[in-house]
Amino acid sequence: MTSKNPEAEPLVHLFDGHVYIFRAYHSLPPMTADDGTPCNAAYGFANTLIRYAADEAPSHAAICFDAAMTSFRNAIEPGYKAQRGETPDDLEPQFDLCREIAEALGFAVFEQDDYEADDLIGALCEDVIRWQGRARVLTTDKDLCQLVREDGRVVVHDLAKEKTFDADGVRAKFGVSPAQIPDYLGLVGDVIDNLPGVPGIGAKSAAAILRVFESIEAIPVGSGGGAAASAVSGPGGAEAWARVEVRGAAKIAQKLEAHRERALATKSLATVLRAVPGMAPRLPDLAYRGAHRERALPLFDRLGWNRIRDRIVRWRD
Repeated sequence: MTSKNPEAEPLVHLFDGHVYIFRAYHSLPPMTADDGTPCNAAYGFANTLIRYAADEAPSHAAICFDAAMTSFRNAIEPGYKAQRGETPDDLEPQFDLCREIAEALGFAVFEQDDYEADDLIGALCEDVIRWQGRARVLTTDKDLCQLVREDGRVVVHDLAKEKTFDADGVRAKFGVSPAQIPDYLGLVGDVIDNLPGVPGIGAKSAAAILRVFESIEAIPVGSGGGAAASAVSGPGGAEAWARVEVRGAAKIAQKLEAHRERALATKSLATVLRAVPGMAPRLPDLAYRGAHRERALPLFDRLGWNRIRDRIVRWRD
């Protein structure tokens, strides 16, 4: 899926780093490098990057990491991602190792205090579009489907399932357009991020609501009391709710009326930023030219990964 003319229309491959670190950690048995460092996640992560670079031969690529397990969202919502608990002791030291591996393999690396990898990817997608390029976001995180563009210039790809989501693919999976993903999450909530939605509204109900109302803000506000009747009152309210193809629309309207502020708060927290202070990369900064021999070989020697170097098909020199 590389661009036929990368100079005219570069395809920038953007990895959600922690997704593939955690995936490797849970897929491989415990491992220890020659220097004593736990390394199952790092080893799997390195193999993912090496295999991807060999298969796709990207002209431009970057990997975005969370700088910490908390971000500015925790200041707004202390319970954000709180259910994830402490990072396992044998995984904690592997985050720095994975960043070292990514840089040694020649990938541009981005991380920034107080911001999540999702926000960095969102900002980079905006940069790519400004550069008249295209972006392929590599993740399993449904939140990032909001970055998918109707013109096809940004897509999301799930490496494990080998499935690419363009705008129609997002609609087929969630029943809403990419731009409505934050509203969808505001209604159904996000268990993974510990964000509550509206009680009684599931995926099908949320999709049905958002087929009629463009956003949560566009849903009519009741005239008072929070009763079902008032929730659908107001200019066009009853008529609009009558078009929502879901059983018990009046009761759902009542629930939404009672939990509207919560839904809007969850939507806000689920919205990926499109600009991050201090991030000002240029397209050449994301160029992929292969692994750094002088960095990768000593690193793999230190770790005792003798065979992995043979899988690298592109070196900078």
